[in-house]
Amino acid sequence: MPDFFIVGNPKCGTTALYEMLRRHPQIYMPDLKEPWFFANDMRYRFKPPRSASPPETLEDYLSLFDAAGPEQRIGEASSSYLWSSTAARRIADLRPDARIIAILREPASFLRSLHLQLLQTHVETKKDLGQALSLESARREGKNIPRRSHRPQLLLYSNHVRYVEQLRRYHAAFPPEQVLVLIYDDFRRDNEATVRAVLRFLDVDETLPVDVLDANPTTRMRSQQLDELVHAVSVGRGPVSRAVKAGVKALTPGRLRGRALRVAQRHVVLGSPRPPDEGLMLEVRRRYKGEVVALSEYLGRDLVSMWGYDSIA
Repeated sequence: MPDFFIVGNPKCGTTALYEMLRRHPQIYMPDLKEPWFFANDMRYRFKPPRSASPPETLEDYLSLFDAAGPEQRIGEASSSYLWSSTAARRIADLRPDARIIAILREPASFLRSLHLQLLQTHVETKKDLGQALSLESARREGKNIPRRSHRPQLLLYSNHVRYVEQLRRYHAAFPPEQVLVLIYDDFRRDNEATVRAVLRFLDVDETLPVDVLDANPTTRMRSQQLDELVHAVSVGRGPVSRAVKAGVKALTPGRLRGRALRVAQRHVVLGSPRPPDEGLMLEVRRRYKGEVVALSEYLGRDLVSMWGYDSIA
């Protein structure tokens, strides 16, 4: 069993932290990020075509860590574990001495970034964040779920921002000294200092060099249809795409072909995010001010001022 778990939230630096920690010689983390094994309340609606198969049994799950050395701290990162209602207790039942790492982000910027991520993974189809948020009540009843949304639970945006409820689940299952809560702003401001604090928390050598990374940056999905086309050509799925791929393959070497598809993905399918709708951002902040106040009291830290909620009526 892993010694520690990065439990979320998504789009809060969890991928960057995972990548930086797994470079440490005293830490082993598997290539598969997001095993989702303990979030059994968030199973796939169907398996998405571009993802690795998640472990289904405990034996499959433990095999992810077969390559770990005997002296290494073993960890995994699944951003679903923080909002899952079952993960905290299931982890504690099998590894009561596990250490837990959570990262929290200001709600409006978090939901905007999460929405863009869900568009990129085809879980969401509504490009307008306000419209996506307005559909939550219908989606709780199973309506307006995108046909290709493999995890429709992720579309319940307000569930992601129940920070105090999420932390209480872990504090109910683990002693406080085993739970480390990070704030995204601190991590962005000083990656290295935050990583060294995590290394101290994990009882490994914090003096070794830290490679600062910016992993999983927020991007805008220009067209899900174009994304599907590029992917179909890359794998040769369907008679038309197989014919196109065969023609491309005959005309270009493999290295150039792969580079061309990556360029198409980066410059045609994806793009830089547009500036946020400040009116909508203010509306979201008003909606979640109570959560920020409660979190500030729960953690004993003034996040109301840090996140600018002190000026919101």
